[in-house]
Amino acid sequence: MTINIIVFSLLGIGLLFTLIRFIKGPSLSDKVVSLDTFNMLVIGVIALLALLFENSLYLDIVIVYAILSFLETVVFARYVEGKKDGNH
Repeated sequence: MTINIIVFSLLGIGLLFTLIRFIKGPSLSDKVVSLDTFNMLVIGVIALLALLFENSLYLDIVIVYAILSFLETVVFARYVEGKKDGNH
């Protein structure tokens, strides 16, 4: 039980740091990277909840969330790339 508290605390600290980077990020690419990191940490939290509650439904949610976060990152990366070229 103690290891769960330690892991959730570390993930919470990681989420806090990525939110700070997202808010204070000097460039748009920094914000995209922090958003992707935030999504990966959320996936870790949901996977740990699946382990804690012993419910495999959460793993299905993790898979869908991972696919959507990947697509989100690709869309934002395309947007940043187009913005650097001067298309937008």
